[in-house]
Amino acid sequence: MDRMDRICVFCGSGNSDESAYDTAIEEFAAALCARDIGLVYGGGQGGAMGSLADAVLAAGGDVTGIIPESILQREQPHQGLTTLVTTATKPERKDEMVEHADGFVAFPGGIGTHEELFDVLGRAKHGFHSNPCGLLNVAGYYDGLVTHFDHAESQGFVSPEQRSLLLAESDSEALLDAFESYESPIDDA
Repeated sequence: MDRMDRICVFCGSGNSDESAYDTAIEEFAAALCARDIGLVYGGGQGGAMGSLADAVLAAGGDVTGIIPESILQREQPHQGLTTLVTTATKPERKDEMVEHADGFVAFPGGIGTHEELFDVLGRAKHGFHSNPCGLLNVAGYYDGLVTHFDHAESQGFVSPEQRSLLLAESDSEALLDAFESYESPIDDA
């Protein structure tokens, strides 16, 4: 894969009491900045997503937030971002995230995080991008999803090539290393 300039991270707008998630945010931010990789994310100031943006900015990194108008009507965007992009709709936000990023990481999160992850996986499956998609499997958060994907492959619903679209690591450095050596298994990507 060519050099990665920016990675889009999907993560929760809420907080968890699990300290491992806070530690993972700090470690991932440090790993991005050490590799001179910018962050693309949802643009909010709260929850895990706000903490990640704060950590990258504090380490001197570049942060692009992408937020739809409908969310701007309910909550304030992060005020210290390098770049803030607003879109009319959530689908346009996803398009912008894909356009701005060279890879996609899902941190522990809820429905929105999973929706965004599955959107970029679907796009990769159909060859709309050839960028890596991965799970930062903090404290085993995504063990069940990894098992589910393995089961879907064993049952024939996901091909081996499609299964290899989703990377999973519990360590930030290991995930970024996997991203840097990633080559899409989809021929028309």
